[in-house]
Amino acid sequence: MSSINNINRRKFLGYFGCCACGFIIPSCATAPITDRKQLKLMPESTINRQAAQLYERVKRKTKLSNDTKQLNEIKDIGLRIENSVTAYFDSVNKLDPTNNFQWEYILIDNDKIKNAWCMPGGKIAVYTGILKITKNKHGLANVMGHEIAHAVAKHSIERASRALILNLGTAAIDIFSGGAISNASRTAGVDVAGMLRTFGIDNPFGRKQETEADYLGLIFSSLAGYDIRESVKIWERMKEAFKGQEPPEWMSTHPSSEKRIANLKNWIPEIILKYPPIA
Repeated sequence: MSSINNINRRKFLGYFGCCACGFIIPSCATAPITDRKQLKLMPESTINRQAAQLYERVKRKTKLSNDTKQLNEIKDIGLRIENSVTAYFDSVNKLDPTNNFQWEYILIDNDKIKNAWCMPGGKIAVYTGILKITKNKHGLANVMGHEIAHAVAKHSIERASRALILNLGTAAIDIFSGGAISNASRTAGVDVAGMLRTFGIDNPFGRKQETEADYLGLIFSSLAGYDIRESVKIWERMKEAFKGQEPPEWMSTHPSSEKRIANLKNWIPEIILKYPPIA
């Protein structure tokens, strides 16, 4: 019986390897500007459509702010960054990664959440709580530039693609090991594979994307004519707001505030010179 199982496992792994290679070979890409290698298996149109549906749900389910003055400032900043991103890629004769975006902005009335996000396809939300950290239009532009960078670099497509490969890989390893991962999970009462993926793969990968978004966000904010030196002040204020309660970096999908501040200070002089405001 064991020899039959071994044969079946070998067959499965052979099929899996062929299928995985078939996916991966035509799906390698690079992130804009940084040229970091990326894996993109999921169609962007599918991801954008799902994001738009989720965005509509957020608009229905959350309390939106009626502060039209603040929302208009968010839209103005967003429009300047949108136009600057397009102008930059046109200037270097490269395809604009935002050419199929349907930009939209909302302001969510929640002072407890210090956050903003940008879904694939340019669907952006800012929480009123982050405005206490950004303080001014330059601070807000730096936060929005970071979030827009996630969408421009197609990070959601990359994560969805990696999740697909990881799920297939976990299944293959479980079969190859005779169900060792499943057995360990049942015995310990925890999702061992999930823990391994989270702390060993997903979190470092998330930190890599966050760092890339920090870098690209500075570029986009600088191109739009905003003072990117404000980004350091934002993270100093964010660090103060955390009051020392940040999780250890290895347990987080984000770099620590200290790491981000150091990175920003290192990048800012070069970016100011290399990516000045663009008409």
